[in-house]
Amino acid sequence: MITPHGGKLIDQVVKGKVRDELLTRISSLPSITLDSWGLSDLVLIATGAFSPLQGFMNQKDYLNVLKDMRLANGMVWSLPITLPISKQLKESLSIGDTVFLKGEDGVAYGMMDIQEMYEYSKEAEALFVFKTLDKLHPGVQKTFTKEDVYVAGPVKLLQFPDCFTRDFLTPKQLRERYTELGWNTIVAFQTRNPIHRAHEYLQKTALENVDGLLIHPLVGDTKQDDIPAEIRMISYKILLDEYYPKDRVLLSTFPAAMRYAGPREAVFHSLVRKNFGCSHFIVGRDHAGVGNYYGTFDAQEIFSEFTKEEIGIEILKFEHAFYCIKCATMATTKTCPHDEELHIHLSGTKVRKMLKDGIMPPEEFSRPEVIEVLINEMSRDS
Repeated sequence: MITPHGGKLIDQVVKGKVRDELLTRISSLPSITLDSWGLSDLVLIATGAFSPLQGFMNQKDYLNVLKDMRLANGMVWSLPITLPISKQLKESLSIGDTVFLKGEDGVAYGMMDIQEMYEYSKEAEALFVFKTLDKLHPGVQKTFTKEDVYVAGPVKLLQFPDCFTRDFLTPKQLRERYTELGWNTIVAFQTRNPIHRAHEYLQKTALENVDGLLIHPLVGDTKQDDIPAEIRMISYKILLDEYYPKDRVLLSTFPAAMRYAGPREAVFHSLVRKNFGCSHFIVGRDHAGVGNYYGTFDAQEIFSEFTKEEIGIEILKFEHAFYCIKCATMATTKTCPHDEELHIHLSGTKVRKMLKDGIMPPEEFSRPEVIEVLINEMSRDS
């Protein structure tokens, strides 16, 4: 099976008596409260999804990632993984302190050994990561609302938040499942949207050449107008039951926050799937993009900045797929000679509006069972 990024799968999940003993120290140690973004990063660091990271980034790694998309040791890593705290809280903490990491519910989910605290430039981070200072960009908006200090150090996970126990398999657990199934080559598909016919086409095309497919939807923080993860998960399960070979597909959640960092996030998503044991990763049109901030295929072209050995997972680059009325099948511009007016493809924004209005998109765009579930669940949710 593919080697994790950095050569070793990080595992900093504390269990049993050791965990119980650590929890007895809650009253004697300071704490930092994490928002949902920070909490998901804590879990993904500790379970090895963000290998080789063992904690939130120190300043040297952080600056290197911004400038060169590499950690200080030269290893490819494209997004900062940081924990912001207020200047006021910084004054009450010291280097060498051990702190509990609590959720907004007050529960202690982890611990951290503070090795460094440093201020940073929000403008520089936004420009490097998102290529813009426009606060209409959700990633930029998030950056400018964060606290002003980053705290760094290795972490331990003491317990999983409830939301991480539903449909989530850790990198170790997924690797064990692949072994049980006899899979050596696995292609991963990242999504934050319902799966429509174009996605299905890409997935099944890739599945022709590997042992198994991992549908790995991102279910952490997303934009307010994105379809909620709970509704999407129902649609994924129905689609897999009706249209996919059950012995060749796995569904597991990826509970990370969506950064909307386009090309950089495509690299990040590929490295993370490598840690989840995948040998191949699908990168389609405008991967992890938002609005018109990135070029249509920037997320594919960015991989030319690295060697295949540095990335370590095979990137499958696909054109935008659509249903061609004349061909009477799914296709891309590589396989279909017909004009655009014969192509059926809808923007995510348009589909979301149709769903909210109770309008069925055409069957050539999405499976009717999926659309029916989305309309029913979204009307119930509203």
